[in-house]
Amino acid sequence: MSRPDYIPSLDGLRGVAALLVVGAHIGLIFPITAPHFATMGDEAVGLFFALSGFLMAHLYGSRPVTRENVLDFLVSRFARIYPVYLVAVVLVAILSSMQSLDFVQPIVSGTDFVRHIFLLGSSGVFWSIPPEIQFYLLFPVLWLCLAQPHRYSGMIVGLTVVVVVDGLVELPGPGILLVSKLPYFLFGALAGMMHSYWNSWIPSALTGISTLFLLAVFFAYRHILPGFSPEFWGLQSAVAAAVIVGLVARQPPIAARVLAAAPLRFFGKISFSLYLFHVPIMFLARLTFGALMPEPALIVVTLCVAVVGAWFIHETIEVPGRRLLVLIWQDNRWRLVSRETPAEQMDRAILDLQEIEKRLLSGATSAMADQRQISATAEPSDGADGAVIQDNRDEKRRA
Repeated sequence: MSRPDYIPSLDGLRGVAALLVVGAHIGLIFPITAPHFATMGDEAVGLFFALSGFLMAHLYGSRPVTRENVLDFLVSRFARIYPVYLVAVVLVAILSSMQSLDFVQPIVSGTDFVRHIFLLGSSGVFWSIPPEIQFYLLFPVLWLCLAQPHRYSGMIVGLTVVVVVDGLVELPGPGILLVSKLPYFLFGALAGMMHSYWNSWIPSALTGISTLFLLAVFFAYRHILPGFSPEFWGLQSAVAAAVIVGLVARQPPIAARVLAAAPLRFFGKISFSLYLFHVPIMFLARLTFGALMPEPALIVVTLCVAVVGAWFIHETIEVPGRRLLVLIWQDNRWRLVSRETPAEQMDRAILDLQEIEKRLLSGATSAMADQRQISATAEPSDGADGAVIQDNRDEKRRA
C-alpha cells in the first residue's frame, strides 16, 4: 500500500534526472565517444536539489516543529544518505589506491578520504552530497518559517537576502557549499508549501503537455542556444526547476502517464544508488568487457551493468542500512527526546498509579465518614419521637 503523501510522478522525474547524470558521465568512461553525447548533468543535479526542497516542505512542513519531530527528521535524512554514501566512498578510495587502474574520479589521498568520510569531499558526484546535508541542517529553520511566518519574519528576510545576493554575485554552482545551491532548495520548498493549497486545481491535458515541454527545454536549452543561455547555476534555473517540480507534483494528464510509468519509477527508486555508483561500476565493466566487443556495444553493456548493480546495492545496502539506523534511533531516542530513562518512566507510572489509588481510598473513607455522621444525626430524632409517645401514654394513665 502506497503512502498518502506519495507522488508517483516525482519518482519518475527523479529517475529521468538520474539517467541524465549517468549519460553525462559516459564521456568519462569512453572519451572517444564523449563528443556525441550532450551532457545535462548540471541540470539534473539542480533538479535533484529542487526535488529535495519540495519533498522536505511537502512531507514535514505541516507537522508541528517539536524537538522530537526535528530529531526524527534529521535521523531519517542521515539514514537515507550516509550508509550507502559511505560504501561508495570506500569503493572509490579502493579503486583510487590501485594506481594501475587509473580511476577516472579518484580520491587522491588519506586526507581526501577523511574529508569525504565527514561529508566534505568533492570527488566526482560526491560534491553534491555536502550541500544536501547542509540543507537538511538548515531545514529546521525553514520549517519554523513555514509554521510561523509572522513570528520568524526576520529569518525569512535573511534567507531572501541570501538568494538575492546569490543572483547578483552569481556564485559558482559546483562545490560543496550550500550557498550557491540554496535557491534550488528554497524555491523547491516554496513549491512544496504551495502544493497543499493547489488541491482545488485540476490540471488539464494541456498542462501536462506544457509540463513535458518545460522539462525538455530545461534540460536542452543550453545545448540548443549556447550563445544565448545564461550560466546554469542562477536564479532563472532555480525558479524553472521549482516550477517544473511543482507542476509534475500535480500529476497533470499525459505528463503523469509518462513520468509515473513503471520503468521511470523503477529508476527513481534506485536513483540514489545509481547516482553514487554508476561511475565505478561502468569503469569496472569497461575493464572487464572492453576487449570483447566494439565500443557502441560496450557502452550498452556497461549501462546495463550499472543499472543492475545499482538495483542490487539499493536492495542490499541502501534500504537495509537506512532501516537499521532508523531502528537504532527508535530504540534509543528516549535518551535525547526524554530526560527520563525507561526505568524512571516506569517508576513514575507506578507512583502515578499509587497516587490514584490513595485518592480513591481517601474518597471512599470520606464517604463512609459522611454516612456515619448522617446516621448519628438521625438517631436522636427517633429518640425524641419515642419520648413523645411515652408522655402520651403517661397522660392516659393519669386520666
